[in-house]
Amino acid sequence: MEDKIALHGFNNLTKSLSFNIYDICYTQRPAEREEFLAYTNEMCSAQKLETILSDVCNIIGAHVLSVSTQDYDPMGASATFLIAEEPVSCPATLKRPEQTKLKSNNPFLVAHLDKSHLAAHTYPEGSSKTGVSTFRVDIDIATCGHISPLKALNYLLHAFDSDVVSVDYRVRGFTRDVRGRKHFIDHKIYSIQEFIAPDILQRYQTVDINVYQENLFHTKMLLKDVKLSDYLFGMKDENWSETERRRVTTLLHQEMTEIFYGKNIFHA
Repeated sequence: MEDKIALHGFNNLTKSLSFNIYDICYTQRPAEREEFLAYTNEMCSAQKLETILSDVCNIIGAHVLSVSTQDYDPMGASATFLIAEEPVSCPATLKRPEQTKLKSNNPFLVAHLDKSHLAAHTYPEGSSKTGVSTFRVDIDIATCGHISPLKALNYLLHAFDSDVVSVDYRVRGFTRDVRGRKHFIDHKIYSIQEFIAPDILQRYQTVDINVYQENLFHTKMLLKDVKLSDYLFGMKDENWSETERRRVTTLLHQEMTEIFYGKNIFHA
């Protein structure tokens, strides 16, 4: 068992995990694109995001102080949790605002929060030029004290089962031990991949960009195997020519590659 550091008061270190995932789909016609976006919008509604964030709180051992959720018109959703490390002593302090519909072309929620929090936002998007539609989900988990957002990493990866994943983890601030010595990190970490289950890692091509002296860790993940039938929404490729199959498969690979590297490579 690892020796625990005797701290002076509260552990003031802030540990933040930013989880950015992309689901890709090929939609040949505008109607199929609309159906795909409506489907993903339903699958990641504010209510669904609230359930996922509730599970994350249970996994990392956090206690919910308040919850705010929002669905958007025409699409997109957000959910934000204010959390504490210790149990909530007064249930009356829990706040659950009524959910409403807002018109917005940019589905994003900004909230001023005290101490630790969880937030999730969705971004549906479709390209009429290539026929490729993308659904992005951003999840941010910020904790202070002893609870670690890294505990929820595998749950989130399994929950979304995505094509491209970008994960950032950073530790900020410092805490003091009983001798007055500052500690800028309270756990050992070499790579985010240490905390990802082997069965997940083997499915992805991964790249790390870490700045150890700044306690900054970044991992990008790109799905290795792309089976065309898994990416067709509202259609089948049974009657497609081999040329058409290769064309669409190439489009999907190109979309994932550009998202993975964060730049235009094929669609300049």
